[in-house]
Amino acid sequence: MPFVNYENLDVYKLAFVRAIDIHRLSQDFPKNEQYGGLADQIRRSSKSVCANLAEGLAKQMSIPDKRKFIQISIGSVEETRVWLSFAMELAFITAQQGTALRDDYSRMAQMLFKLQKSLKF
Repeated sequence: MPFVNYENLDVYKLAFVRAIDIHRLSQDFPKNEQYGGLADQIRRSSKSVCANLAEGLAKQMSIPDKRKFIQISIGSVEETRVWLSFAMELAFITAQQGTALRDDYSRMAQMLFKLQKSLKF
């Protein structure tokens, strides 16, 4: 399968923007959550969605391998949703912020499932 310009995909664009949003929001988390804590975890998982899409779609590899990277991105989406729930429960972000972000990550998962299905052998 040829190179796929992942940067043109709507799911990548959404994931990138939300990862930036999460990074900015998490800078206001308590100091003890910054390194190795919740801020660090949520930043990593949100950025992992983009990174795995880029790596999986840009490499020259088989369709099943590309699907595997998309599956990893889906896992990162779900991990980010969990960390957002923690952030809301701990009042590090507002319920409105958390709900909006969680909804976008749910939409990302749906987009990733569709992308995964669209890859033909």
